[in-house]
Amino acid sequence: MKNITLLYFAALREATGKDQENYATAAHTIAELYAELQQRYTFPAVPLRAARNHVFCDWHEAIAEQDIIAFIPPVAGG
Repeated sequence: MKNITLLYFAALREATGKDQENYATAAHTIAELYAELQQRYTFPAVPLRAARNHVFCDWHEAIAEQDIIAFIPPVAGG
């Protein structure tokens, strides 16, 4: 298990009711982590950007202890 910090924005913040949380996960990659969170919070299956330690990253990037992971939903606007 790895202890990480999760940051939530927009619809994900609404789904969780919080903008961040400390979280323990057995996930090895960002993609595995999002799948785990989808089960817990019923997150939407929409294209998102992921960031690890404040830098956009690939969905297959490995997660390490004390990482800060953010999921950023698409932005709509006009």
